[in-house]
This record gives sequence, structure tokens and C-alpha cells, in this order.
Amino acid sequence: MITAAILTRVVSSALEEDAPWGDLTSTALLPADATATADLVAREAGVFSGGDVFAAAFTLTDPTVAVDVHVGDGDVFAPGDVLASASGPARSLLTAERVALNFVQRMSGIATLTAAYVHAVEGTGVRIADTRKTTPGLRAFERHAVVSGGGSNHRYSLSDAVMAKDNHLAVLTRTGADLATALREALTRLPHTTHVVVEVDRLDQIAAVLDGGADTVLLDNFSLDDLRAGVALIGERATAEASGGVNLDTVRGIAETGVDVISVGALTHSARALDLGLDLRIG
Repeated sequence: MITAAILTRVVSSALEEDAPWGDLTSTALLPADATATADLVAREAGVFSGGDVFAAAFTLTDPTVAVDVHVGDGDVFAPGDVLASASGPARSLLTAERVALNFVQRMSGIATLTAAYVHAVEGTGVRIADTRKTTPGLRAFERHAVVSGGGSNHRYSLSDAVMAKDNHLAVLTRTGADLATALREALTRLPHTTHVVVEVDRLDQIAAVLDGGADTVLLDNFSLDDLRAGVALIGERATAEASGGVNLDTVRGIAETGVDVISVGALTHSARALDLGLDLRIG
């Protein structure tokens, strides 16, 4: 969720980074009374995300700029579509242009890639989820973009849920305690409402993880045959999640093994920024 505080903080930081002492070019070359309208135009097809962020880049630069976003987050668009417009002082529009485009191109790229994954597993009932592999400082924006594309959010941060991975389990069982007992003892130190995810990379770990109280078993880098076997072992006792080796060529086969969730780091760490442009109309 992009709160008002996060929106203002992140966009203001980006604007300050881009023009720490003002926009020398626009101030020197453009008359102070020149006005214009900037249209956000799609150069390629995609799924839109970031309307509020796009608008904030202009209004935080200059509150007199009027922004009209013509499509909603999650809407599909075609090349040539005008997605939003900003009108006001030309200096302000050009000062905010790059920051506004950077955000909306990035977010729409994530939404578009997510939509492709969601479409690939259509009819299986599987949820496509993001991971914490996000750009530092932009997690709220990028997670919002995943939802715009029809995906689901995983835990927001380390503070939101337990996710025990291989290194955690190695330390947890260092004294020789069996995994189930070690997990049960560790979970007594948590609030009873805490969701617990435990990652496994072998089928023979699943029984102990279930006995230890996992709510979700994360099957990491399993073959399709092992995913099917893992889903059978988990049954109704926990949510079955798959990760690792997921791309648009493999995701359908993974979904058809019967897992409930597929987490895909590529949604945020490998999405390509969409080609969106800002066309200026003078006057």
C-alpha cells in the first residue's frame, strides 16, 4: 500500500536528487510565464500503474500544476493512448518530467510483466506473488505495481512474517536438535498470529517442517516431479509455495503441479521499463 506519507517522502526525495539546486536549464531558457500541457503517451502496449505517483511528481514540484490521469492502475493500454496530462508552468513541467516518467515507466513495466505471469497460469487457481527483491526505497511502489498487474504481495518486510530459509535452519539445528522440535520451540517465542513460512530444498524435510508448525512450506528449486510429490505430502496441512527457476516458459508447468502460490523475484528485479513519453503542447 502506498500511503500518503510514503508517496510524499519517496517522490520528494527523487525530485531533490534530480534538481538539488533547481533546474538550471528550465530557469535559464524558459520565460517564467510560459505555460504548457504535457501528455503522457504510450509508445507500446502495456498495463498501467503509478497514476498517483506520476501526479505527485508534478504537484510536489509546483502545486499550481493540474494533473489529470485518464486511466486507472491495472488498465490495459495500446500504443498511442494518452494516459495522463499535466498542465501548468512550462518550467515546472520540465523540471518534474524525468522523475514522473521514471516512476510510471518502472511501475507500468512491473505491472505488465506481472500480468503476463498471471495470464500464463490462468485457470490453475495459483497466485503469482512478488518477493523482497525490490529496488531499495521503492518497495511500496513496486509492490503496488505487482497488484496492478493482477499479482499478490508476499510479506512486505522482515518484520511481517517468519520466513525460515536454509541458513536459518542450519543455525537453528546447530546443536543437533531435530528440525521439528527446534521449530516448535522457536515458535513459542512468537505471537500466535504470526504466519510462518519455512523453505525446504528436499522432499525429506517436509514432514519435519509440517510437524514443526509451518503455515506455508516453500518448495525451493524443486523439479516438477518433486513439486507434485511435495504437494501430496503437504496436503491440507499448509500452503504449498514454489519458488526458484520461475520464468514465463516454466511458470505454467509449475502451476499445474498443484502448488497454491508461485513467488517470482523477476517481477520486480527484472522488469523492463515501458516506453512511455511525455509530449509537450505549448500554450
